[in-house]
Amino acid sequence: MNKTNIRLSFLLALGLLCGNALAQAAPAGNLPEWDKLTPQQRETLISPMRDRWNSSPEERARMFEHANRWKSMTPEQRQQARKGMRRFEHMGPEQRREARALFFKMRGMTPEQRQQLRNQWGKMTPEQRREWMDKNASKQDDMPPIPPPPRN
Repeated sequence: MNKTNIRLSFLLALGLLCGNALAQAAPAGNLPEWDKLTPQQRETLISPMRDRWNSSPEERARMFEHANRWKSMTPEQRQQARKGMRRFEHMGPEQRREARALFFKMRGMTPEQRQQLRNQWGKMTPEQRREWMDKNASKQDDMPPIPPPPRN
């Protein structure tokens, strides 16, 4: 398993654990604001992140950056991020490689340039896509893997 798959598995398990623990502690419609959670409910939510934080000092800056970015997102942006991650989780290895290459290529583009690349990609033959990947994927291989968004 590569680091990306391990991270995805961890976050999925974390989401399930937190969701199950809270569901057992209170009916789904009755979950209170954070300040009104019991200490046990808070501990259930925090302990997996605390363990991950303590066991991965080299990842702390990235985790903190992603938490801040997630916090600044609108609910619609968060929903879109979750949708993208679900789609990514169901891709095969080659599709993921393409998605990463496209993601890193589009990162510095304007919305118009992104749309143009999407249109161009849709018109490419498999051979043209392979050629594009050969030219562009090596640049993104030096980049860290796309982290999954925090579950909120």
